[in-house]
Amino acid sequence: MPSFILLASASPRRHEILDQLAIAHGILRVPAPDGEDEPRLPGEPAADYVRRTAREKAERAAAWLASGGQPDPLPENWPAGWRQAPILCADTTVILDGEVLGKPRDEADAANMLRRLSGREHAVHTAVVLADGGRLHEAVSISTVRFQPLADADIAAYVASGEPFGKAGSYAIQGRAAAFVAHLSGSHSGVMGLPAHETARLLALCRD
Repeated sequence: MPSFILLASASPRRHEILDQLAIAHGILRVPAPDGEDEPRLPGEPAADYVRRTAREKAERAAAWLASGGQPDPLPENWPAGWRQAPILCADTTVILDGEVLGKPRDEADAANMLRRLSGREHAVHTAVVLADGGRLHEAVSISTVRFQPLADADIAAYVASGEPFGKAGSYAIQGRAAAFVAHLSGSHSGVMGLPAHETARLLALCRD
């Protein structure tokens, strides 16, 4: 297990899960690429999309560091050899009827996604990629979530709370939407955005 890793994600949920696992880490904010955010390729299966996206995030983060990129300012508590630390990336996708439900564009989009999820099962895939010394280690967590039937008033109140925004599928299982979940089969932390078991398994492959 490495003594320090870089988390290439600004997600507070992923940061909290690493803290829960007592994994020392720094947050690496890699500049986003130009163009559409995480576009899906034509005809690409949803399950392949999440794996590719996580892999590309890791490759982009490693390339940025190799080109001299670094946080500004550089945190004082990072170890001297931080550039050699493994880089952890993840991507979470909500899949309903083979379709990827991404982050909502606006309130109407968020409400529409929640109506589609109401009373039904959907899949949540979270791909985790660890870049370590030119190698990529990968794992995928697959969970099934069933929502209770949601009344229009419940959907409207949840959208008005602002919680759906920035969330795949327009909900956060660690927030108010926990009340919507009638059943979960799989990884709660995976649905949050970083599966604890798979992450620990990948880190165990690294030498300090």
